[in-house]
Amino acid sequence: MGNTDSKLNFRKAVIQLTTKTQPVEATDDAFWDQFWADTATTVQDVFALLPAAEIRAVREESPSNLATLCYKAVEKLVQGAESGCPTEKEKQIVLNCTRMLSRILPYIFEDQDWRGFFWSTVPGAGRAGDEDEGARPLAESLLLAVADLLFCPDFTVQSHKKGRPDSVEDMQSLDSCEYIWEAGVGFAQSPPLNYIHDINRTELLRLLLTCFSEAMYLPPTSDNSILNPWVTFFCSTENRHALPLFTSLLNVVCAYDPVGYGIPYNHLLFSDYREQLVEQAVQILIVTLEHEGGQPYRPPSPSSMSIGPNNLFVNYLSRIHREEDYDFVLKGLARLLTNPLTQTYLPNSTKKIQFHQELLVLFWKLCDFNKFFCLADPRNSLFFFLLPVSSRVGLMHISVFILLLLSGERNFGVRLNKPYSLHVPMDIPVFTGTHADLLIVVFHKIITSGHQRLQPLYDCLLTIVVNVSPYLKSLSMVAANKLLHLLEAFSTTWFLFSAPQNHHLVFFLLEAFNNIIQYQFDGNCNLVYAIIRKRNVFHQLANLPSDPTTIQKALQRKRKSPDVISRTSSQETVSMEGSRPAVPAEPGTLKASLVAMPGIDKLTEKSQVSEDGTLVAVPQTESPQTPEHSAAAGTSDTESISGRDNEVNLSPLSSGLILQVLSWKSKLPLQTIMRLLQVLVPQVEKICIDKGLTDESEILKFLQHGTLVGLLPVPHPILIRKYQANAGTAMWFCTYMWGVIYLRNVDPPIWYDTDVRLFEIQRM
Repeated sequence: MGNTDSKLNFRKAVIQLTTKTQPVEATDDAFWDQFWADTATTVQDVFALLPAAEIRAVREESPSNLATLCYKAVEKLVQGAESGCPTEKEKQIVLNCTRMLSRILPYIFEDQDWRGFFWSTVPGAGRAGDEDEGARPLAESLLLAVADLLFCPDFTVQSHKKGRPDSVEDMQSLDSCEYIWEAGVGFAQSPPLNYIHDINRTELLRLLLTCFSEAMYLPPTSDNSILNPWVTFFCSTENRHALPLFTSLLNVVCAYDPVGYGIPYNHLLFSDYREQLVEQAVQILIVTLEHEGGQPYRPPSPSSMSIGPNNLFVNYLSRIHREEDYDFVLKGLARLLTNPLTQTYLPNSTKKIQFHQELLVLFWKLCDFNKFFCLADPRNSLFFFLLPVSSRVGLMHISVFILLLLSGERNFGVRLNKPYSLHVPMDIPVFTGTHADLLIVVFHKIITSGHQRLQPLYDCLLTIVVNVSPYLKSLSMVAANKLLHLLEAFSTTWFLFSAPQNHHLVFFLLEAFNNIIQYQFDGNCNLVYAIIRKRNVFHQLANLPSDPTTIQKALQRKRKSPDVISRTSSQETVSMEGSRPAVPAEPGTLKASLVAMPGIDKLTEKSQVSEDGTLVAVPQTESPQTPEHSAAAGTSDTESISGRDNEVNLSPLSSGLILQVLSWKSKLPLQTIMRLLQVLVPQVEKICIDKGLTDESEILKFLQHGTLVGLLPVPHPILIRKYQANAGTAMWFCTYMWGVIYLRNVDPPIWYDTDVRLFEIQRM
């Protein structure tokens, strides 16, 4: 009954606010207290009882009342942070104000005229003893109050006070480093679980995320000098809790075990409040760990002039260096990311997490800001691309970005030679081999799946293969056949001629073959055998026609023939047992748009491996014949290469196309492979005739003990294309990250039906 009265009183207060045409004084506590002091409403109640239309009506018709409501709510949070919320009533007021601001802020952000409101000072709202000109902007007061409240004893953390129950810890002198939420990086004690503390932390983190979401209401831009002022201030030295909060968030995420004690169906019997906290924590982490390309898009206040663009969350992440800390973080992420793939005898008996997209973004940021995470054992790190094999396009993109980043490190390529034994159920052929074999088999599956929106990733996938190829000691027969099948498909005449950049894929594959032959010949008899079997593909490439008539015929033939890159042309059709795990559906019926992905030439910079193993940068060339050139002249920096099958104008056939074909054809790196075929094919044929061999195992044995020492051209320098941070990928990550956060926060629907501009929301 009391709860019904509470909702009724809150609704009456909302109606009064929307119908009052005159400004209500800030000193009229009897009026303002109706919103937080006398109610016990849940966050869902606040969203239901304060409709979007009414918030917008107050914003347009009674702007001073909306401003006062925001100011009074922040004031209550500041008071709660100073007092430490010793009473239940004070705790309830803080929670009510938190929910109210979470509801209102998106409607402040969607209106350009209101966006500066929280960065203005309110008369009389200065810090104690300050004059008005030294007053903090409302945004700063709000962020500092939330940070204090996240380490408030008996509200969000366990009290350390012994003795009288009414004794209150002094919030100003409290050392929050002693109150870190979970054991892990930089903290050894694991505080007892308290679900009320978890719920309160979750509410405050939701408000924090809403504050940071101003970025959603700005159009996408490739200007990476624009920073989020809310994040910039919160992660600065002004926030005395920055270190313990960063550590708390990271440890809570990485220590979380959704399976718990492993009792079947336990997630259906009990509410898991820790999961809600972990979701909010990982979302706060990925938003706060932002690149510092420049200054915030608003002049800093006098109180923050001395800060500079030093993001402490990034700073602390980059300084993690202890082996046990890496181990804790990577094992935690691997446990969570493999959770959706876990299979049990009892259907749906173990809990499946839904926030793996955010976890992948977090892993990307870990690798980007701290290179030691790039040196991780692939038995951990390779899990980060297993999920997307049959999943969403955005998830696939980020997994490929992660692997592109990792593939630039020699250590990663070397560690791919470790045996792959942990068979996660996937829709790929059964094989026995290494992590390198797994990588190639999965990439082949992605390329041959025929998904149109995955075509911009082909260059990235093959760049990863090229980067790791000099270190691959022994490819399985399955993986070797997959690589040859890709070459066969990409070197058909109609595919090579149908778009100006399609030949890049052939160049990448030939470079990978050359690296393996020159640097890892001894252990790769399977690949050598596959090359010999498919030698006609290389001969056809060497004799590729470049006259107009043949090109025209090839392009016309393309219209009649089915796509070579399709599942039907894959050689193996037997899938692993238990493959095709259920992929969780997109929440609701909405999806967020993504900006175009930059071409591979914008994503990477070339480095040459010197004799001592160090990388030396290779100057970028402007030549359009190199595989790194993104497309024909005139394409934009962010234009993707999705037009693999765009038809070339057939009448008349352009002389430019003929010249282009002649130019790249003369640069095909076929010398090493042709020399190999010239030496080995006659030997293999002679053995087969002399011994009457039909068993390929005997041929493999011969190739295993063969040598090409002194017979091949001089080994070429190893060329690595390292991922290069740029404005295009920064924008892609920003839109992807906020799109995921928008779609994941549906209860309550924080941003639903607001005028988001960073991406488009499309109904499915």
